[in-house]
Amino acid sequence: MDTLFSALAVILAGGILPLLLYRRFNLMKASAVIAIATGSLLGLIAILPVMQDTGPPPSTWSWQQFLTLSCSIDSLSAFFLVPIFIICPLAALYGFHYMDKSEESWRVAVNYLCLSLLIVSMVLVVCAGSLITFALAWELMSLSSYFLVVHEFQKKATRSAGYLYFVFAQAGAMCIFAAFGLIYSVTGSFSFDQLDQLPSRIKMAVFLLALLGFGSKAGIFPLHIWLPHAHPAAPSHISAIMSGVMIKMGIYGILRIYALLGDTSLLPGRVILAVGIVSGVLGVVYALGKHDIKRLLAYHSVENIGIILIGAGLGMIGVSTGNRAMAIFGFAGSLLHVLNHSIFKSLLFMGAGAVLQKTGTRHVDDLGGLIKRMPTTGRTFLVGSISISGLPPFNGFISEFLIYFAAFQGLTLPGVSFLFASLAIISLAVIGGLAATCFTKVVGIVFLGEPRTAGAARASEVQASMTLPMLLLALFCLVIGIFPAPFVQLAVFGLRDMTVIGAIDPATGQALVADLAFAARLFLGILLGVMLLRRVLYARKEITSGPTWGCGFTQPNVRMQYTGTSYAMSVVEFFQPFVRIRTAYSGIRRIFPGQTTYETRVDDIAEIAMYQYLLQPLVKLLDRLRWIQHGHIQLYIAYIVLTIVVLLLVF
Repeated sequence: MDTLFSALAVILAGGILPLLLYRRFNLMKASAVIAIATGSLLGLIAILPVMQDTGPPPSTWSWQQFLTLSCSIDSLSAFFLVPIFIICPLAALYGFHYMDKSEESWRVAVNYLCLSLLIVSMVLVVCAGSLITFALAWELMSLSSYFLVVHEFQKKATRSAGYLYFVFAQAGAMCIFAAFGLIYSVTGSFSFDQLDQLPSRIKMAVFLLALLGFGSKAGIFPLHIWLPHAHPAAPSHISAIMSGVMIKMGIYGILRIYALLGDTSLLPGRVILAVGIVSGVLGVVYALGKHDIKRLLAYHSVENIGIILIGAGLGMIGVSTGNRAMAIFGFAGSLLHVLNHSIFKSLLFMGAGAVLQKTGTRHVDDLGGLIKRMPTTGRTFLVGSISISGLPPFNGFISEFLIYFAAFQGLTLPGVSFLFASLAIISLAVIGGLAATCFTKVVGIVFLGEPRTAGAARASEVQASMTLPMLLLALFCLVIGIFPAPFVQLAVFGLRDMTVIGAIDPATGQALVADLAFAARLFLGILLGVMLLRRVLYARKEITSGPTWGCGFTQPNVRMQYTGTSYAMSVVEFFQPFVRIRTAYSGIRRIFPGQTTYETRVDDIAEIAMYQYLLQPLVKLLDRLRWIQHGHIQLYIAYIVLTIVVLLLVF
């Protein structure tokens, strides 16, 4: 643990140094990046003994025999530490030139401080060995991420997004603390060790409360409302960390509570699987209907959290039914998708940030032709798009295939479990197809065709500090896809200390993974062969530049190209009434019409329902109670005394 704490100290120094060096802008940023990268490297080194089954003993601190803090690392903690220590230093490097306004030097310094606190708090969350330690680290994570979201607080939309995120973060925390309070009321201890001794009804209540709390952070449907507001508001490298790493702390909490409770009934698995199916399908449907590229990516976070929960739900059902293959491959696929999603989603947010910095817009229909002007960004974004769609030869294909395999193992189960396994297979197929459709829209409109605005036409490639993280993440996507064996073993290693699963043979799934690797390499070989053949065939032919084909029109222009709405709306309409589509059309009322407008918006039914059925009634109730706040101190004192008397009579 000493190495890990040294790593955290170095990372924290990366947040303090900018406050001291804020007058020297580039030196300030360089010191933060170097410290965070060094601390992350030390953190990865600290994980190695755990992977060799020689992990350090737990570390405990006690303050006046009242407050006891405990930290420990097991296989599940070690697995979740990997994306933290890989993604965060790359995001910090990306931010070196992304945060390029020297006139905001102090604000950038505070941003680096909050970033270092976020990294430290996420590490402490996954290493927490007691309820108190977990609660304190969780709150530090929520508060530091809130200040990162409101970095551009001068914008009203950013302040609104930050407020919404803060409300959901604290509401989720209240559910988690309620679960912890229920545990303490029964066991009389803040330790994690006694959760498996809780009565069955208490276990289920704790699990459901934890699901609400952790699900709010993870962004499960319908608790995802803050994601499409907070991600566009935050700086892009912060969005990469929040989507790629931070929301996975919710997944960690769900898996940790499930493992500690040791509840092998069917209900938890079915609940998790159902939540995963709904989140996955609706997340990608809403993404299809969005035109803000960062908001679109935020909804894809909901989709991929759904895929992760589908794998976890299948694993839980496998544990309950004694289907070992279903349990192991479900959980392993879920964990591997945690790692894969952290890589390709961070890559996609960085690509979106590069586009935003060079064009000044996030709106899909205001872009176009960027792969010619930003070739590195365009090609790495294409790699991330293929990966998130679950296509070979990239990493998303491997983890989703493992979850598919677990679902097919579930087809041998009788009754309702067979139905859930079938729904998992169907939903995974729907999610994959819709994800591919969505990213063909994004890549086709943003990077292909011709520029639709002057900003897109003037775009150029971003600096090396931004392209290097994208290139490394794209390389990770390819390496995991064609050499999946060590990464699948890493996911299986993450299950080692989850006693509810039982002992796992290290050789589990090696033959399947070898076949997957062969298929991915064969696909890559065919692709490279086709590209080489094309180069040979066109070697002696003159290559000229020209406008995009205009579908037979002799004078094509950019207004003839597909828009985001025209490309996706026919698919989105299929999912009504789960989505609400608003259309504003001025119409044609004259023989020689003037300017005509047509606009469609896809609204989130969860957000609409929460506003209509929760917020509006609550506001009306509070308006009616406004008479209580009258300014008379003596009556306030009377309220307090009356409340105390009532509590004494009740308890």
